[in-house]
Parts: sequence; structure tokens; C-alpha cells
Amino acid sequence: MKMITASFLLRFPVAVILLVHSVPGMFNNGINDFGKLYLNEAGFAPVGVLLAWIIKLSHVVCAICLLVNRFIIAACIITLLILVVGIFMVHLKDGWFVVGGGRNGIEFNFLLIFVLLAIVRLDRANLSAAL
Repeated sequence: MKMITASFLLRFPVAVILLVHSVPGMFNNGINDFGKLYLNEAGFAPVGVLLAWIIKLSHVVCAICLLVNRFIIAACIITLLILVVGIFMVHLKDGWFVVGGGRNGIEFNFLLIFVLLAIVRLDRANLSAAL
């Protein structure tokens, strides 16, 4: 079995991104702040903090799934949904650019969405080939 496959070359960096985007917030109060200061204010009170933790823990679980190459489709679909909702709730008002021509825009989520779709496509192709 080859470890360095096209799927792995996409799964590994997405897993790293999801972990780096999630784990520090678990220790620096970032997740609680996102829940209290953003989600609660956006109408999710009183469950904003719980929802923020569910989102970030799902990123960690997805990252682990991507790294061990298990439950890929389910992990990607959950993460895709979170990214799409994130575009509409958080990033769209700031436009396209994350940096440069703007700040906090949708371009990074857009890229991650299509990388996750490619991972799903590769995983489905591998499942079909195995059958």
C-alpha cells in the first residue's frame, strides 16, 4: 500500500489546517469567545458556546478521520456543511479576500470546500476500485 497517494496529498494538509484552526481555541478561550460573542449574538443563545465546541470538535474528528483514512465521506460532508454555513454567517460580508484585497473573506473556505469535494471524489473512486 502506497502512503503518498493523491488522496493523502490532499487529506494531510486539510487535517493540519483543521487542527490548527481548532486546537488553540480550546486552550486560549477562543472557542468560548466565538460562542459567547458571535454565535449567541447571532441568535443561537443560550447554546452558542455548546455549538462552537461542537463545530471545533467536529474539525478535530474530521482531521483524525482524514489522517487515518477512515469515515472520509461522512467527515468531509460534516465539514463541508460547516464551511458553507461559515461563508454565509461569517465571511461573506467581508468579500472574497482573506488578506491582501480585504480581510476575513470567503476565499479560504471556498478552497477548502473544493479540496474536500476532491477528497470525497477520490475516496469514492477508491471504494469503487476496491469492489
